[in-house]
Formats: sequence, C-alpha cells, structure tokens
Amino acid sequence: MAFQAPKGTYDILPGTPFLAARDGLLEPARLAGYDYMEPPVFEDTELFARGVGASTDVVTKEMYTFSDRGGRSLTLRPEGTAGVVRAVLEHGLHHGQLPVKLRYAGPMFRAERPQKGRFRQFQQSGIEAIGLTDPALDAEVVALAWQGYQRLGLREVRLLLTSLGDPACRPAYREELTAFLTGLDLDEATHERARLNPLRVLDDKRPEVQAQLVAAPLIIDRLCADCKAHHDAVVAALDILDVPFEPAPRLVRGLDYYMRTTFEFVHDGLGAQSALGGGGRYDGLSESIGGPPLPGIGWALGIERTLLALEAEGVEVVGETGLAVFVVPLGTAAKAWAVGFVGQLRTRGVATDLAYGERGLKGAMKAADRSGARWAVVVGDRDLDADVAQLKDLTNGEQTAVPLSDLLEQLA
Repeated sequence: MAFQAPKGTYDILPGTPFLAARDGLLEPARLAGYDYMEPPVFEDTELFARGVGASTDVVTKEMYTFSDRGGRSLTLRPEGTAGVVRAVLEHGLHHGQLPVKLRYAGPMFRAERPQKGRFRQFQQSGIEAIGLTDPALDAEVVALAWQGYQRLGLREVRLLLTSLGDPACRPAYREELTAFLTGLDLDEATHERARLNPLRVLDDKRPEVQAQLVAAPLIIDRLCADCKAHHDAVVAALDILDVPFEPAPRLVRGLDYYMRTTFEFVHDGLGAQSALGGGGRYDGLSESIGGPPLPGIGWALGIERTLLALEAEGVEVVGETGLAVFVVPLGTAAKAWAVGFVGQLRTRGVATDLAYGERGLKGAMKAADRSGARWAVVVGDRDLDADVAQLKDLTNGEQTAVPLSDLLEQLA
C-alpha cells in the first residue's frame, strides 16, 4: 500500500492559491516596514509552557513534544509569537529602533481533532510589533490584517475587538468572575478550567454553558483608567484608518499571554469554525520567558481558513505566474541550441521550460499545451541551418518564423 500524508496534514499542490494567500496577507505588513524572519519549527518545551500558558488547551492537550538524543524536551511550535519574542531577546533586536517590526509565515503544529479547516499541521502568516505600548501601533497592527484580507478580495470578513485589561484591573475582575462562575451548574472539568483561568470559560461554545453566562461580569466594563484610555485611543485610530469593527466584550483568545487590545477575524461562510485568525497585545510575555519588560502586539492568520473564505465568496486569487515560454527542439543540434537558449531566457527573468526526452513534434506540442505557457518556440535542425525559429502563440495557434538573432530580445 502506498504511503499517505499523516492524519491531520495535507499536501500543498501546484496550481493552488496557497502562496498567493499566504504572501498576500503579509504584503500590507511588508509595505509598513515589517521585516521577514523565521524562527525554528521546534523550540525548548518550557518556552511554550511559560510563554503560552500552562493552563491552556494548547499546552495541556495539543503540543507535539519529544525528547532529542541529548534528552532535551523539545516541542513543535504550536504558535509563532513565543518563538519570535525569544529570537528578539536572544539576538538583542530590542536594543535597536523600536518597535521591532517582524513578519513571518510557516507551519504550526497542534494535536487537534482534524476537521474542515482545522489540521494538525497548519499554516499561518503572522506579524509582531515589539517594544512600545502606543495605541496607534495597536491600530496599525489590526489594520494591516484587515488590509490583507481586503487585498485578497474578501468582503465578508468581520473584525471583533475588545480589551482584556492589564495586571492593574484584571485581578479584581478575575475574582469577581470566579465568584460568579462558582455559583453556576457546571461540570467538574469546566469548574477546574475556571479555577485555572476563569476568562476561558467565557469562550465555552456549549449552549448550556452560554445560557448561564448571560449575566456574567465583563472585563470591558471594569477596565482601569489607563486601560480604558488605551482602548478608546485604539478605537479612535481604527476609525481614522476606516477599519470597521464590532465590539466583542466576551471575546477571549485561547492563549494566556493576551492583555488589553484583543481581536479576532471571523467569516460567517465557514460555519461553526468561523475564526480566520486574530491576535492581541502581550505585554507580559517577555518577562514570563525570562526577558526584560518588553511590550508587544501581533496577529496570526490561518491560511487554510482564508482559502475556505475565498472559496465561500467565490473569489479567485491569482497564484504564481506560470511559464511564459516552452521550447520544443527537434533534432540533436536543435536540442543543444535549446539548452543554451532556455538558460539565456531564464537569466533574463523569463519563466521557460524545455521539452525533455525523445519526443516527436506531436508529443512535444502536447507537453507545451499542458505547460500553460503563452509561447512555444519550435526549432529543428533545418531551422538552425536557416537561422530561424518557429514562434507559436499557444492561446490562438498563430505561428511565425523569427530570426534566431531577434528571438531572445523579442521574448525577453
């Protein structure tokens, strides 16, 4: 039996808009000065345990953890932020100009139950802005994600926005929420989750739990003066940037490091799994992994969910530019000439391929048609003697003889 991709993974095949979606989401960030970086696919397990949060489902249930040959505990990255912040600290990037603006893309890994739009190896595009608490920076980060979706042609994405407070106001709110949850008719596992992180219970999707949370206290109504002023400034900046959003006072992201500005992008065309991605501010993350106080904010957007949203809206995204020229040599001398000519075209930046193998004209032209190229260059040994090549437009079938001396410039 032939091998298959492991459960919860998939192959990114030619002809799909994967790269267009991944890079398109990051293009607004590139234009805003976010430099590309790429942390390792696996890190010290303790980085995620301390950075992401020991009480999160990600750490307790979903991480792929293993011991290397030296007995060190390593984990395939379940998210990107902790690794990026670790890299900033390790390489001293925070000692230069602030904020440190970084963008990244690549696979993440979580041992989840696979379903439509949810995989065990999944792809994300993300950015981080590290070093400042300026609410205008929060608005920029949120706006860049919004612009990424707009750039791809999505028009039904909704932005949910809230504030989760900070260490000055969240402890009192946490006590109030814990007291409220204690009086509810919840199962033992949910009560245990409430004990570890009561805000996570607000994110419980079960109808019987949500029905009991109608009167739950909300952090947005209990922000301290500084957090309220910060949130109001973020909202004002988003209005200036013409980024529409919906207040979402019950929004809770799945990672413990979020504080103050927190947001999520959703698409109703995806059904129950409506989240496309999101992010927020994580001003305490650096300290939790042994670094100095270093505020930050960022987001991660799921590529698989984005592709589903594009499909739901019927939006076609142009992928990589394909071949422009397909060269068909007929004869030994023509083959030698074609090898050199293809190399010259590629050097000039023209996407070009060659009919390899001992094919006749009919088979080679079928290969040219399948290649998706716009032009076919057909050259036989007799053509070389006559110093010409046959240039065929594969879109309409028109063919003309072009002097070899003119062919390179004409195609380039």
